[in-house]
Amino acid sequence: MEPVSFDEAETYEPDEGWARAALAGSDAFSFEWFEKPPGHSSPMHDHENEQVCLVLEGELTVHTEDDSVTMGEYDSVLLESWESHRVENTGEERAVGLDVFAPGRGFDFWTDREE
Repeated sequence: MEPVSFDEAETYEPDEGWARAALAGSDAFSFEWFEKPPGHSSPMHDHENEQVCLVLEGELTVHTEDDSVTMGEYDSVLLESWESHRVENTGEERAVGLDVFAPGRGFDFWTDREE
């Protein structure tokens, strides 16, 4: 067993107010808690990992090259490997979510990324 206390989890802030925390996971899958301030959007990007994005609080809109979906509390969306997407807080309050990646990944996706 490998517990991860939320208060001791590895954290990363790709942009001001966009916080991420690495929860328990493995090479096969990883969980990342995140929060986004109102109006914040990640850049359009893709990755080898399949991703499920689950909204825990607030409202998030996920944009792909072909579609957009706005999600509220407990709604989720599956993003396939290499599907270009961005995640935006379109609400007026902070949004909190959980990303699940398979295979698992670390924060180096953002820190080693070429813009």
